[in-house]
Amino acid sequence: MSRAILGKKLGMTQIFDDVGHRIPVTVLAASPNIVVQKRTPAKHKYSAIQIGFEEIPGRKLNKPRLGTFERLDLKTQRYLREVRMTPEEVDAYKIGDQITVSIFEDGDFVDVVAVSKGRGFQGVVKKYGMAGGTATRGTHENMRHPGSIGNCEFPGKVWKGRRLPGQMGNKRVTIQNLRLLKVDTERNLLLIKGAIPGAKNGLVMVQKAVKKQRSAKKKALLK
Repeated sequence: MSRAILGKKLGMTQIFDDVGHRIPVTVLAASPNIVVQKRTPAKHKYSAIQIGFEEIPGRKLNKPRLGTFERLDLKTQRYLREVRMTPEEVDAYKIGDQITVSIFEDGDFVDVVAVSKGRGFQGVVKKYGMAGGTATRGTHENMRHPGSIGNCEFPGKVWKGRRLPGQMGNKRVTIQNLRLLKVDTERNLLLIKGAIPGAKNGLVMVQKAVKKQRSAKKKALLK
C-alpha cells in the first residue's frame, strides 16, 4: 500500500472534540491520485511509483509529458511525484490504479511536505530575528544592519553559513509527526491538527510518519 498521497491546501478551520476543546486544523483536498509509472531495481536501480494529481487539459502540457499519458492511455495530470517503496509494494500496483485518502485512518501520524511561502529578499531582522543596531543619537542608516562580519587577516573570508540578508521562504519544508484527526473518504478531505507549510491551493504531499514507523518496528523486535 502506498505511504503517500498528493493534495492541495484549502485553508484552516477548527473542530471540537468530545470534551469541547477547540482544535485548529488544516484542511487538505486529496482527490484520487493515479499511478502513472513504476520504477524497478532491474531497470532504474531503485523501486518507486510515480503518482499523478489534478487532471488538466492536455494542451497545457509539453509534448514529452503529453506523450507519456497518451502512450499509457491515462488522463493528463498537472503534478507528478515519486514515492519510494519496496519492490514487493511496487508489484502490487498497476498503471492506472487509484490511491485515495483511505490509505490513512483517523488518529494516524503523518509527515507533510510542501513549499513554504516566499517572502522575497529580507534582512537579518525579519529573517533571523536579530535585534539590529541602536537607534540613538549618532546612528546613521544602521538600525537594521547585521553588523560587522570581519575576521581580521585570518581567515580573510566570510565563513560559510553566516546569517546574512537573502531569500526568505520558498523552500521545500517537511513537518514531521502531525496528527491526522479526520479522514473524509466521501469528500476526499484530510483534517490535520495544526498548521502546515505553504499558501492556499498549494501542492502538499502527505505521507505516513517515518519516525513513528521506525519506532513501531523497534518495539515489535524487542517483544
